[in-house]
Amino acid sequence: MNKTIRRTSVFALLLVLALLGRATWVQAYESKALANDSKNRRKTIAQYAQPLGNIVVAGSPVTGSKHTESGDLAYERSYTDGELYAAVTGYSSQAYGATQLEGIYSGILDGTDDRLKNPVDAVTRKQQAPGTVVTTIDPDVQKAAYRALGEKKGAVVAIDPATGRILAMVSTPSYDPSAIAGSTDGDAWKRLTEDPDKPLVNRALRQPLPPGSTFKLVVAAAALEDGLYPSVDARTQSPDPYTLPNTRTVLKNENASAPCENATIRTALQYSCNNVFAKMAADLGQDKVKAMAEKFGFGEDELDVPVRAYASVYPSGMDPAQTALTGIGQFDVTATPLQMAMVSAAIANDGRLAAPHMVSEVVDSDGDALQSFDDGDATRIVSPSTAEQLRSAMVTVVERGTGTNAAIAGAEVGGKTGTAQHGENNSKTPYAWFTSYAKDPSTGKQVAVAVMIEDSGAARSEVSGNGLAAPVARKTMAAALE
Repeated sequence: MNKTIRRTSVFALLLVLALLGRATWVQAYESKALANDSKNRRKTIAQYAQPLGNIVVAGSPVTGSKHTESGDLAYERSYTDGELYAAVTGYSSQAYGATQLEGIYSGILDGTDDRLKNPVDAVTRKQQAPGTVVTTIDPDVQKAAYRALGEKKGAVVAIDPATGRILAMVSTPSYDPSAIAGSTDGDAWKRLTEDPDKPLVNRALRQPLPPGSTFKLVVAAAALEDGLYPSVDARTQSPDPYTLPNTRTVLKNENASAPCENATIRTALQYSCNNVFAKMAADLGQDKVKAMAEKFGFGEDELDVPVRAYASVYPSGMDPAQTALTGIGQFDVTATPLQMAMVSAAIANDGRLAAPHMVSEVVDSDGDALQSFDDGDATRIVSPSTAEQLRSAMVTVVERGTGTNAAIAGAEVGGKTGTAQHGENNSKTPYAWFTSYAKDPSTGKQVAVAVMIEDSGAARSEVSGNGLAAPVARKTMAAALE
């Protein structure tokens, strides 16, 4: 054979072998990654080839699917009461992807998840009937929280302290996910993404802000657990006014006539005495306060409910004056409404924090469970004695302190207000907070609620935790106890 022909034949054979090797590699090792690539149109076609599975609240779906009239995508997502449940469901858009529960369980909801397939289907890659995501949300509590927030910019989280079930998660202003579900919703998408009020942001989970005086509960817990003070009724060593350590800065109280000098923890919570908790944080030191904050969940960057929440932060590397300011929930302390609801939930649950979750189970088309989330998987945060004392002090706040607007007739209600500074030198309208719990002694029902009002449109002088956030918490808690 001619040498040139032989070399050409060998080279051609090597090319064939290389092509076969590459094809084998793609089929055996890269096929799943390519199939799941967001740029793969076939993935989107398969996702919307049949009606999607549903996200369920109290036995009824809050999602649906509608047949499209044109294009290669046969169905698109639809929503029942979309604005009410947007902070729970997220959106599923043919053009912009999926978020929240829609994104986490997209494979379950479109029938492509391997857990839905039997062994034969797994080999043939046959698409199965979609599954269902069952939430823990209580529609009555969700509606009460949403209506109570109204036109305010803010968020509410309600948790069953004993089980960790999230009963309500609301973020306002909200949006209707149906408006961006299709492939030609560019105008609606632009309006939402350019809106300065950021309706697509889930403020309940993903906007940590200074928690203000609600953080005083964490500092009080640290002081009691450390033994700095033996009880909530022991007098503290707290001058009024209090000068921040190593500075000439005097920290004042909102109520100049309040009995805050050397006040007990109960009285200091009742009147929200800044001097007491700033001095307490400085006396404890940042390491002890941080340790307690982290027991409640601060610093957790993998808090999945199952949607991942942004971490709440207690800072490090502070001087004594900065540490003192953290005692009143300022300086660089930040928290989500979920986090502050967790604080009240642990106190209400005798010092044990049940893992918060808003999905109870994921099931296939036959109703068989593919994944379940246990209720009451709890971790000890503080002792039962500390929890009992904090509950007692929180009740005092509601009965005759700064949180009277949260009171519910016939129920045990405890809470803590917060008004957090906002902007350089507190130049912008403060944030209003309220974290609380309620128990009905006749039924045993209980709930923990946190409310954050980012902006209500009210004048600066009218912004307070009791005036803005406590009434929202009261209506939410009342719905949970019914």
